[in-house]
Amino acid sequence: MVKDLLISDFTNHHFQKAFKLYFDELGINVKDWEALFNEMNDEKDSRAYVRFTDTYDVVGFVQFKPIVLSNWFFSVQLGFIREFWVAKEYRSTGNGKSLLHLAEAYFKENGLQKSILTTDTAEKFYEKNGYVKDSTIIAKNKDDVFVKELR
Repeated sequence: MVKDLLISDFTNHHFQKAFKLYFDELGINVKDWEALFNEMNDEKDSRAYVRFTDTYDVVGFVQFKPIVLSNWFFSVQLGFIREFWVAKEYRSTGNGKSLLHLAEAYFKENGLQKSILTTDTAEKFYEKNGYVKDSTIIAKNKDDVFVKELR
């Protein structure tokens, strides 16, 4: 049995535990975790779903927010999947798909019609979940950009 928790306060201990496991897997060392989580809190409109078992083992999380891309003439609102991770022992069990769908449902409930993300590791996963690679959009991190029309 899994539980999902929607959070907007990134000092939440469930989110922090999940995020630290994620960075540990990536081999990223953080000198000041408190500052990092406070910086996340400073970003308005950011949310995350954290998934854990009934014994509070971390399954994964998806961090997301609405964004606006604009120039002097056009403006478009999108749902941005910022960070997304599932613990190795819970991969290929439907948890990733379910977490992704929670974020997409949040976007739709808030009037957003497209979701956007970058990846350098999970192209096939996103394609299986309706995302299309869009080479016309260049991400600052140089990762491939994927977009999905939310219906």
